[in-house]
Amino acid sequence: MIYVADSAKAKIAEIRAANGVGDDYFLRVSVVSGGCSGLSYKLDFDNELKPNDQVFEDNGVKVVTDLKSFLYLFNTTLEFSGGLNGKGFHFNNPNATRTCGCGESFAV
Repeated sequence: MIYVADSAKAKIAEIRAANGVGDDYFLRVSVVSGGCSGLSYKLDFDNELKPNDQVFEDNGVKVVTDLKSFLYLFNTTLEFSGGLNGKGFHFNNPNATRTCGCGESFAV
């Protein structure tokens, strides 16, 4: 399961409204190579499911990830912070053994 905190849900709704993203689009979360710790998170809106996609719904947000990324994201919570200490989406990932200072990349 991939979880969505209230803070992330509110920001996703705000982005949808500002960019005219319809309800037929879901949030695609993936893990890609890169970043100072080896792996980085990627967020996009998408409306096409792929054959090995894993589909979840939490807190009213439909989240889709590919099977490979799900292995890294299992039980992760997507959060949003608007504070002075780093504004943006971040992932509370219990599978990460190391993260970089910016919080945008991780290692397992």
